[in-house]
Parts: sequence; structure tokens; C-alpha cells
Amino acid sequence: MILGFYIGFLEIGWVDIIDIFLFAILLYQVYKLMKGSVAIKVFLGFLVLYLIYLMVKAAEMELISNVLGQFMGVGVLAAIILFQQEIRKFLLLLGRTSIFNEGNLFDNFKSIWSSKGNYQKADVTPLIEAAKTLGGTNTGALIVISKNSELKFFAESGDRLDAVISKRLLMAIFNKYSPLHDGAVIIYNNKIIAARCILPVTEREVPAQFGLRHRAGIGMSENTDALVVAVSEETGQISTMRNGEIFHNLSTQELRKTINEYLYEDAKETTSSESVLKKAKQEGSTKKEEPKKKEDSKKEEPKPPVKESAKAS
Repeated sequence: MILGFYIGFLEIGWVDIIDIFLFAILLYQVYKLMKGSVAIKVFLGFLVLYLIYLMVKAAEMELISNVLGQFMGVGVLAAIILFQQEIRKFLLLLGRTSIFNEGNLFDNFKSIWSSKGNYQKADVTPLIEAAKTLGGTNTGALIVISKNSELKFFAESGDRLDAVISKRLLMAIFNKYSPLHDGAVIIYNNKIIAARCILPVTEREVPAQFGLRHRAGIGMSENTDALVVAVSEETGQISTMRNGEIFHNLSTQELRKTINEYLYEDAKETTSSESVLKKAKQEGSTKKEEPKKKEDSKKEEPKPPVKESAKAS
């Protein structure tokens, strides 16, 4: 084996080390995905059983290895059935990148390299004013803000609108007597794409103060890269969810800051990189001018007063 070494009777190469390292990363990601759910116990049970099968097979115990081998062969199908929700989440995480969004694949690649997008022109003032008014009247609301795609899969579960964002329209949608209030509103490219949309509910343990609306918002933030805004019907408090994390009891200023940070984070990264380059160029130019300044200062440096007093004496 090329570039191999021995540990006892085992011959290990660099390819084996890379294989083990990648498998460890995959195993850790699977553990993070299932952490906090009931599926982690089933996964650990399968893992222990598989390790026992490898030990029995290495010890050449034919009877137990055959029985466990038959069970492991069927266990793959059983694992797919038991972990269908976790497998779905894992595939959704892989497909969350903007390359696989709706539309032309070439345009999606092109949009990754472009530094500016249409979402930078979004007007968030009507949304913030609507959330403030809905919170003041204890009217529940669930708003999904997306900057990468229109979330077509979730938008098709509701009623298509394609309307410009306005405070009155959002208040009319989430009115208790409106037929569209039950569900979520999806906003993309400064438009209300759809209303009365059904969102996935998280399976994690959520504090008792959060109801089904907040659980759906957390589940949506886990499955997509969207920012979810929820207004509590009981307390009127405003919350935001992103990447499975919830930020509770926000003011209107904090809500505006959160939405702007979400919409403009890509633009901030590009501007920060450009500012770093400008600073580097300026530092380089100042460093070149420093030796000249030092030489001039040496030429114009006055004599110390002690020597002048000595000459006078």
C-alpha cells in the first residue's frame, strides 16, 4: 500500500485515514441532526448492533454472524422507514443552497457570483408597521420572508396572491374573520407570494409558552433559509426564527434590524471585503511614503538646546 504504515497486524494507508475522517464527519452531522429527538436512541441502538455484528464476524462466529447479517440486511429498509423524517431533513439541508432553486440552473450559478440581488430593494416598513399593529391588537400572524427563492413547494399549499406588500393588506389577511388568516404568508422579492400556507412543524421540544404558530415557524426555519416573523395571539409579542433558533419579545427597532441583517448580509460581506482591500492599498501607499518622511525629518532636525548653550559659554 502506498504511503502506508502498520499498527500491529493492521496495514493502514492515507486513503484509509481520509475515509475514516470523512465517515466521522458524516456520523457527527447525523448525530447533530437527530439530537434531542427520539430517533437518536434508535440510531444508537442500530449502531451498537452493527458494531457487535462486526466483532462477531471478525471472531468468525458463523451462527451469530449469519443471524445478525440477515437482520442487518433487512435493517437498512427498517432504518429508511424509521428515519424517514430525519432523512428528509438531511436531504432538505443539502438542497437549501440557491443553486438548486427554481428556474434556470445557469442563472442560479450566475446569481451566486453577483454581489447584489433584487431583495436589496425590499421595503420592510409596511411589514414592521403591520406587525406592530397586529401585536397591539393581539392578532396572531405568521410571516415567512425569503431572499433566495419564492418557496414554491410551500406557496402551493396556500392561495396565490402575487401582491405588493402593504400594511393594510397584511392586516386584512390576518384579520380574525378573514378566510386567509389561518396559515402563513410568504414574502419574496418585495411581494406577498401566497397566503394561508401550511408550514412544517418542528419535532424539537419547545417551551410551553410557544404554541403551534411558533412551532411551525421554527420548523420552517429548520427546513429552509428563510426568516420567519410570528406575532403571538395571546401576548401580542413579536418573535423571529431562523436556522431553528427563536428570538422572543422583540421591539420594532429590533425587528427592523433583524430583517435588514437577513436581507443585506450578502451585500455587507462584499462591502466589507472591498473596504479591507481599500485599507490594504492605503496602508501600502503610506508605507512607501514613510521612508521619505523620515529622511526629511532627519535633514530638518534641529540641534539640541544643550549644545547651543555650550557654544554660547
